[in-house]
Amino acid sequence: MTAELPDTNAGARADERPSKSQRKRDMLALQDLGVALVRLAAEQVRRLDLPENLRQAVLDAQKITAHEGRRRQIQYVGKLMRQVDADPIQAQLDAIHGESKAAVALMHRCERWRDRLLDDDGALTELLAERPLEDVQALRATIRAARRERSAGQPPRHARELYRLLYDHLSAPA
Repeated sequence: MTAELPDTNAGARADERPSKSQRKRDMLALQDLGVALVRLAAEQVRRLDLPENLRQAVLDAQKITAHEGRRRQIQYVGKLMRQVDADPIQAQLDAIHGESKAAVALMHRCERWRDRLLDDDGALTELLAERPLEDVQALRATIRAARRERSAGQPPRHARELYRLLYDHLSAPA
């Protein structure tokens, strides 16, 4: 009878592979990322760079109101999340939520430009010198409307619109 030597590679293979607990934590983290996608507005989900089947599953989960059906759909979203690289999706979510430093800096920059445009007539010239804009007339009209509503003490509807125009303009590639 020959004695069999223990397989020393079996321990090495077990060490390379994550434990069952770690795999479950990873799956739950991906499912949590899927829940964050489901909580977004439908328009935000459409703008994200997602595989089409994942995007559709998220949009379907948003429409489901029954608790158990929604839970199962979210589990399905988590399953689809395991098939994609989650890091780019997390980065997009961070940008949407303003958690990335670049998004916060852009938000503050847009707010400063909005305030300057409302307070100073020469600020528009500076903005256009920094980054040319295609539809200058619409921007001028929005600035005038925001100034009127501010002087009349009305809610800042046009000021918000001005911010959105600035955000779209300054976040677009140069």
